[in-house]
Parts: sequence; C-alpha cells; structure tokens
Amino acid sequence: MEHFPAPLSRAESAFMLEQIEHGFERNGFGLWALEEIENGTLLGLTGLSPVPFAAHFTPAVEVGWRLAVAAWGQGYATEAANAALEFGFAQVGLDEIVSFTATSNNRSIAVMRRIGMHSDASEHFDHPLIDCDHRLCRHVLYRLRADEYRDDAA
Repeated sequence: MEHFPAPLSRAESAFMLEQIEHGFERNGFGLWALEEIENGTLLGLTGLSPVPFAAHFTPAVEVGWRLAVAAWGQGYATEAANAALEFGFAQVGLDEIVSFTATSNNRSIAVMRRIGMHSDASEHFDHPLIDCDHRLCRHVLYRLRADEYRDDAA
C-alpha cells in the first residue's frame, strides 16, 4: 500500500472483497487472487475493474494489481496484467483498457509500459478521491486500445 493514502482497515478490506465479488456478478470480470503456481502462495491481486470515479477518461475499465512486497520485481505483475488484458479484450470485448497510478509509483509505471500501454502527459490528473495537498494526488494515466493490443500481440 506504499502508493495508497493509507492501508485498509479490516472492515475496509472486507468491504473491498464484497465489492470485488459483486463486480464479477455485475460485470462478468473483476479482480482475481494472484498465486504462485508452484506452491499456491497468495501474492496479491490483479484484474479488471470499472473506474469508480468521474474523470476526463471515464467511464473506463482499469487493469490493476496489488502485490505483496516479497513478490515485487519478479515479473508477476507484468504476467498477470497481460493475462487480464487478454481476457478484457478477447473475452469481455473491451475497446480500451486504462491504468493509472501516483506519479511516484515507478514500479507500476514500468509494468504499464511493459504491457504496451502508452501515456500522454496532458492526460495526467489529480485523483478526485485524494486530497489535493497529498503527495499521492497527482496521477499518470496509461491507455491501451484493443487494436493496439492485437497488433502488439501478433
């Protein structure tokens, strides 16, 4: 939760899990548990979710990930995000998928670039759910269209 305003409380975590489950029912997609294949260790989560706030790029569907520190730097986020993109474009039929993070989150920005997403600095934004004075308020926005993904995957 380094790049989030605060860790979630137990009640907030439980609510988030409920919302993830409802998202699968409502949208046919959501956030999946991310596990180590060899031993089943929970590494975090990844997947697709509708962006839950109004911004210049919404409505939109986001690809996202949150991994335990022990899983950082091992390629899990990139592999999982690519699987989510494939699912979103091929199975769900999305035309575009976005991703965003605080400007200081260099690890996630690198993942966005590795999975073929691109950004335009003119689209970066102040996150509407984070106080303007908070160090994490300013966010980068990355996008990937289905036709770009197919071209890149071919």
